[in-house]
Amino acid sequence: MSNSVKKKPSRQKIQQLLDAAGVESAEDTKSNIDAYDYNWTQPHCFSSCELKKLESFTEKVAKSCARKFTELCHSDFGVTIGTTTQYFADKFTASVNAQSDHYLSFGTGRGEPSGFLGIPGQTAIVWATQLLGDSKSPEDADRELSQLEKSLLYDTASGIVEALSGSSDSCDFQPAAEIVSGRLPIEFQGAEEVCKITLKVKKADSDNASEAYFLMLCDELRPIVAGGIQAHVLSAEEVSDTMLKHVHEMPITVKAQLDSTVLTIEEAMSLGVDDILLLDKKVDEPIELIVEGRILFRGRPAKCDGKYAVVISETAYDTN
Repeated sequence: MSNSVKKKPSRQKIQQLLDAAGVESAEDTKSNIDAYDYNWTQPHCFSSCELKKLESFTEKVAKSCARKFTELCHSDFGVTIGTTTQYFADKFTASVNAQSDHYLSFGTGRGEPSGFLGIPGQTAIVWATQLLGDSKSPEDADRELSQLEKSLLYDTASGIVEALSGSSDSCDFQPAAEIVSGRLPIEFQGAEEVCKITLKVKKADSDNASEAYFLMLCDELRPIVAGGIQAHVLSAEEVSDTMLKHVHEMPITVKAQLDSTVLTIEEAMSLGVDDILLLDKKVDEPIELIVEGRILFRGRPAKCDGKYAVVISETAYDTN
């Protein structure tokens, strides 16, 4: 196919060109092209094996929390794990309404907090009234806590942190001196990987469950899911692997190139709206993915979440 510029062809000519090239309509393209779904907005910090260990750990936390509630309230309680979700910190902070919640941070005492327990305002009222011996549901779930209720809530939250810490030999978390309200107790930079573990707490004779959650830095959970870390001197190979991992995490720009063509200055200056610029590449040929000026992959155009995408079909470099 030769390069050429046609000046303002008619609609009939445009359709004839499209039909001749075998180009589908936009409606046909949307129905015929698929792409693989992948959520790039969530981190994938843990392997499948580590996720199973994390699930086992959270089940222990739930049982320990149930015993703690039974001990504090002198009544039978059940605690289950709702969800365990990984976030980038900025995505989490954008999704939470910190104004009405209460937070108790915890850590190992060696610096910054390792995470916090988040208690929604309604849950705080329920827990405080249960400790006071009131079995009825609170009528005003949005009211402020009294000083006595705040003290009782701290006792409950501290007990839950104690239950978390006692569920693994790899962690020794201590609660902060007080609960804070209306703001997150940890200042995130945005790129941290965090894990949210939701707890559902229900009294044995009640149908209603209250919710709270742990939010922890994934790095703080890693010793737990790895079964503990033994301190040792890093070998030269380990140092090299660490440096290589850092290089692997460096961002690069990937460009998807449909095709290119060469025009004279006169042809380029004469281009206008509705002009058709014919390229040398056929419509069934793959497009190119370019990294740092090198063609590394080829693929076919697709769509994902309403955006253009490329499904990689082949590599363009030597893998040996």
